[in-house]
Amino acid sequence: MNYILADHYERESLLPFTFTRPVSHIRVGILTLTEKWEIMLSAKVSFKTQPYLQEKFRLTIGEDNILINGSLFPDQEIVESIMSLQPGQVLLFGGRFMAARINRDGVNEFFSNQNLIPVSYSYQLETPQFLTNLWEIFSRNEEAIRKDFKMLTSGRKSSPIYAPNQLTNMEDIFIEDGARVSASILNASTGPIYISKNAEVMDGCMIRGPFALCEGATLKMGTKIYGATTIGPYC
Repeated sequence: MNYILADHYERESLLPFTFTRPVSHIRVGILTLTEKWEIMLSAKVSFKTQPYLQEKFRLTIGEDNILINGSLFPDQEIVESIMSLQPGQVLLFGGRFMAARINRDGVNEFFSNQNLIPVSYSYQLETPQFLTNLWEIFSRNEEAIRKDFKMLTSGRKSSPIYAPNQLTNMEDIFIEDGARVSASILNASTGPIYISKNAEVMDGCMIRGPFALCEGATLKMGTKIYGATTIGPYC
């Protein structure tokens, strides 16, 4: 199966972020929406986006394609519903596009005229979440950190912290390989703390979860962080 994240549904309301990336490349929680989908689908995705972005964010069209609204947050129920789509079916929620299963010839026709695919059915499970407005990047961040933390750490063991640190609620603190935490306070009593690989927390930092420090990012000495906060890769 070939998976395509479609960038046409919430792009205008998410400007200026979407001037330089597809909607699904926005980070909410620990991961971008793209990364969440790739983990949930256990597959790489491509993108149907603006023509000037298409060279960087490539579109791959297969014989059998599932198009997914790039602003949609994935969960297990949604993924199961999408995987059960039959050829020509469109998954809707209250008339809002969620996903469609389309053959090679139908992909471009679908984006020029979505009425070409008449077979559809409605999503009947829990209310799906869409990234619709800029402020939702922040208002949804705590819930997204918690969900991403659970997904990323399930069945895994955190790397140890060797330097002297003060840790509260250690079961909700996860340190990836290569991360460094030095003489700092990590308090996960109000939410999980995730330190990604090759990230560094310098001496004297005070962190209250939910918090995510993404790959290669750094907290300088004496930094104070309140949840819910995400620091992106290499920041």
